[in-house]
Amino acid sequence: MDILTCTDAHRDFQKRLRAFLAEAVVPHIDQWEAAHRIPHEIWERMGRNGFLCPCTDPAYGGLGGDFLYAVMVAEEMARINFTGLCAVLHSDIVVPYIESYGTEDQKRKYLPECVSGGIVTAIGMTEPDAGSDLAAMTTTAMETGDEIVLNGAKTFISNAVNCDLVVLAARDPAVENPHQALSLYLVEADTPGFKKGEPFEKMGWNSQDTGELFFSDCRIPAENRLGQPGQGFLMLMEKLQQERLLCALFGVFGAEFMLQWTTEHCKTAKAGGKPLTRSQAVQFALVEMATEVKLGRTFTEKLITDHMAGRNVVVETAMAKYWTTETAKRIALRCLDLYGESGMLESCPVARAWRDVRITSIFAGTNEIMKGIAAKFMGL
Repeated sequence: MDILTCTDAHRDFQKRLRAFLAEAVVPHIDQWEAAHRIPHEIWERMGRNGFLCPCTDPAYGGLGGDFLYAVMVAEEMARINFTGLCAVLHSDIVVPYIESYGTEDQKRKYLPECVSGGIVTAIGMTEPDAGSDLAAMTTTAMETGDEIVLNGAKTFISNAVNCDLVVLAARDPAVENPHQALSLYLVEADTPGFKKGEPFEKMGWNSQDTGELFFSDCRIPAENRLGQPGQGFLMLMEKLQQERLLCALFGVFGAEFMLQWTTEHCKTAKAGGKPLTRSQAVQFALVEMATEVKLGRTFTEKLITDHMAGRNVVVETAMAKYWTTETAKRIALRCLDLYGESGMLESCPVARAWRDVRITSIFAGTNEIMKGIAAKFMGL
């Protein structure tokens, strides 16, 4: 890292995490990919070893670390080429809603278990007919006395099967303005009326338990609302900067490691009795990709420092999310070309990475939405 400043505590955390993943995760990746899910127990092991919610306040069991800890978790997951254990989603996308908007009672009830891995979280935003357009949500939340009655469905939800707690976005049907109708709710997995679907058969992210959530007259205590009624849209908007920055990091780190694996392959694979790297065409391809990767790394590291300083970089983050994920997709295809026939084998790490990187330009707001955000602030 050239722009970011790491302390000994950061480096120790990353070293311990890398060793943990090598021992507890890497040997099981192929098995979990074939099963299309990971066991809940691996979340608990992550928690026991201090790798979940490292930015959470020590008062609730966390390390109280800064955002660089989240960056390191994302980087180490990319290093092992595994998306099934999406710890960043839990620790740095979902849990911050509870940290920022939860009452003290809610924080004390849920955060320690989120840190320990006893609770795995998911966020329920996307619906069958509402993806990037949050205002088009149809899941309803009706307040009746001291209860909230939930009805509706969510789809393409990461951690849908393993989740124990969902931060759910739902609208009050009595409020006409869609932006003022949304609120966020905490829904526990064993609540009557809450049902999980089976994990989807997907092109990539095979061991990530992406699926559907169904709510049929699901009753939760009114005290399970996060924040004030009607503030859900604003809450989601406030947290999207960090979510999209993390998505940009997925693109950068994925591209870096695909290029690293491909470069090593080209140094050893031969054509005409010579390593592929003796070919000027291969050299130029690797140099061009390396340049793009370094540009992406520099851009995102600058955004990380701005984000950690509390600056508003919503537009720049949208640009980064769009550019780095599109770049990662291009690099994946080009790396497969350099692998040749061996790139078609499952033993080729880029084969899995190519499938996994495809979704990054879609989730957390499609790249078209990212361009639209930038266009609006450019006055176009």
